[in-house]
Amino acid sequence: MLHDDLYAGQRLTLTAQQAGAGGVTLLDARVPERFRGDVEPVDAVAGHIPGAINVPSGSVLADDGTFLGNGALNALLSDHGIDHGGRVGVYCGSGVSAAVIVAALAVIGQDAELFPGSWSEWSSDPTRPVGRGTA
Repeated sequence: MLHDDLYAGQRLTLTAQQAGAGGVTLLDARVPERFRGDVEPVDAVAGHIPGAINVPSGSVLADDGTFLGNGALNALLSDHGIDHGGRVGVYCGSGVSAAVIVAALAVIGQDAELFPGSWSEWSSDPTRPVGRGTA
């Protein structure tokens, strides 16, 4: 399914301070192993931003690499307890995979703010808390 209504342009973004301040549902687009802190091939610290929900970027894609249909994307939000219409922020390791989630959410009319510094920026500050495990 092609989405002619999606185009490159200015997108909403989050800073590290905003990501950690609350009031935003944070989605972590990395694979579960990195989210849990089992492995971290890039950064010195393994884990996730406390309170984040793991929604791997591949989970919004069909087998052919296109976005899932609107019904499936809405169900994914619901299955993860994400309030459609609420404030959503998305991060990954460096901001690239998170952009896939941001674009998928745009397809269903859900604004999402990209945290471009993502885990690399968050974990580089030793004063920031680190979550490990599934929640």
